[in-house]
Amino acid sequence: MAEHSLRAEGISATLDLAVGHIADLTIALDGRTLQPLHRAPWIDTPDLPAGLPAGQARLSGDFLCAPFSSSDVEEAPLHGWPANSAWELLSDEPFDGGRRASFRLQRKVMGATVKKTLVLRDGHPFLYQEHSFTGGAGAISAAHHPITEMRDGGRLAFSPKRLAATPDGAPEPDPVRGESLLAYPARSTDLTRFPTANGRTIDLTCYSASLRHEDFVTLVEAFHGGMGWTAVARAAEQDVVLVLKNPSEFPVTMLWISNGGRYYAPWNGRSGVLGIEDGRTVLGHAASLGDNWLKREGVETTFPLGGTVTFRQIIGALPSESGEAPSLVAGAEGKLRLSFADGTSRMVPFDDGFLRIGTST
Repeated sequence: MAEHSLRAEGISATLDLAVGHIADLTIALDGRTLQPLHRAPWIDTPDLPAGLPAGQARLSGDFLCAPFSSSDVEEAPLHGWPANSAWELLSDEPFDGGRRASFRLQRKVMGATVKKTLVLRDGHPFLYQEHSFTGGAGAISAAHHPITEMRDGGRLAFSPKRLAATPDGAPEPDPVRGESLLAYPARSTDLTRFPTANGRTIDLTCYSASLRHEDFVTLVEAFHGGMGWTAVARAAEQDVVLVLKNPSEFPVTMLWISNGGRYYAPWNGRSGVLGIEDGRTVLGHAASLGDNWLKREGVETTFPLGGTVTFRQIIGALPSESGEAPSLVAGAEGKLRLSFADGTSRMVPFDDGFLRIGTST
């Protein structure tokens, strides 16, 4: 399959052009080589289940979902054509001390032309991404879909969240096919005490390597005026994975917890995957367009089409042996600062203007 790679000092990224997924992100920092994104072990293996969407057959790293989940307005596979069909390279050129590459989806979404721009900067341990929709009609839900591997679990931390909620139905209700741990539907304003199906609670900030389950929960951003962030301190990998957003563009962060809770192919009970999916959406395009629980919370669930709409996201990673997630992540004056509960902090080069905090789409 065709791929396109770009590189800057200390970082490289590769896009799978068949489906628009980030096939690899490699960061060299402090004498370490970090690979924060997961790539499904079944890619390019024979005998995948018939009818499996291309985006699942080639599941990698991060990709654009448009719409998120079911394509039940305009016919397309799960997560839409941007996650399941070909992209073409438009340009790859030096840019502001690094590289910038642009790509165009070869299909249209609701009549809109979709572009992807990837930026790497020398010495920055981050992949900067922008997507744009030009033209079209109606509205589209959208989300990013970063996936990180959690071989031995880890700790999670977030920018302030208003609440966490599960949808009406569990991802795996049939015990023959899999198992889910959380209660459905349920909600909590305390991420460390989320209801489970057995009447207890679980800490959503802890990814346990020993609990076998398949779950999905949506975190709604609080009104704090700053950057939205998720930090994942991975135990086995000894790093902190960062996913950063502008909450005015992506007001929710959805966690896909896939730790051996799907028994059927191609998952086959494989463990240790976490999706950190920032979006403007609920489950399904039609549901996002209509009345839904997030709209009743005052949260937008689609982007209007017709002109040009753009949104941005950042993925990165830093070495860390403490196993602790930061208590605060903030950008200023060309740096990103991670502050920890023990009083220590870490600063790295960062484009603090990229996410356009204080503006809206």
